[in-house]
Amino acid sequence: MNATHVLKGLHHVTATVNDAQEDYDFYTKLLGLRLVKKTVNFDNNAVYHFYYGDKKGTPSTIFTTFPYKNQGVRQGEEGTGLIISTAFSVPSTALEFWQNRLSKAGVETKASQRFGQAVLWFRDPAGLQLELVANDADSRIPFETHEVAKEVAIRGIHHVALWVASQDWEVLRSFLTQELQMTEIAQEENRIRLKINQNNNADFLELLRAEADAPRGKNGLGTVHHVAFRIDSEEEQLALRHRLVSDLKMQVTEIKDRKYFRSIYFRLPSHQLFEVATSDPGFDVDESVEELGKHLMLPDDKEYNRATIEAALPPIVQE
Repeated sequence: MNATHVLKGLHHVTATVNDAQEDYDFYTKLLGLRLVKKTVNFDNNAVYHFYYGDKKGTPSTIFTTFPYKNQGVRQGEEGTGLIISTAFSVPSTALEFWQNRLSKAGVETKASQRFGQAVLWFRDPAGLQLELVANDADSRIPFETHEVAKEVAIRGIHHVALWVASQDWEVLRSFLTQELQMTEIAQEENRIRLKINQNNNADFLELLRAEADAPRGKNGLGTVHHVAFRIDSEEEQLALRHRLVSDLKMQVTEIKDRKYFRSIYFRLPSHQLFEVATSDPGFDVDESVEELGKHLMLPDDKEYNRATIEAALPPIVQE
């Protein structure tokens, strides 16, 4: 199979965070995203899985978290082999609004320029590195709240940045450009930007080359667990999996049913975890668009155990 443009862009980013309530408050109240799905980690039902995004939970707008407080998960350590930051797309005229809003909330920010775009850096309560990137070409329609108007609201994910050990640099670039058909479009010092697919929105991946003595990262609280890319159909997903396993001899999971999409997972030569997820069936498969995020939704095979699962989860106050 020719892999040209089989990946249609970003689908979602999933991170390991700390407290569920502070996570909900930060991403919905402060950043103005919508909680489009409140469910549980399908592999650990004692932990929430929150999905934040636009009104419908459109792929490429979704940022998801596992709040692992009191679950014995260590604090993560930033270093190579990790997805080191997640950037969201906003209009260029919105950055002053966001700098003032974050500062008033006690969030430290740093402003810079990268690839000709203004960037505002900050961290979430768990320590995740986040950025807002000025991007006036983004046509996605954002979710808006009474405090975050459409004119300044987050459009969706712009890119994630991989911190890559120097010994993994060339093999990773080759894999992404030759095997996944991403295109290198810009380079500044030790950072490269790749375009995932040829469209007008913000579907980018950035590689940050580490110094030779950079530490190896450790997953845990305050780190990104994986990034997911979207694919049009299960047929294309199966064909990509076959190619990765048969031709490239990579370790790839079987297709996993995540209820709202179907997924495969594999690790890059630089150790970061990639997911490839279908766009369908979507987040309105088990509740209406109007009701998204308001109720705890469970996998069908866990519904019988709802009372026990709900009792083990911390209560969340939603407004």
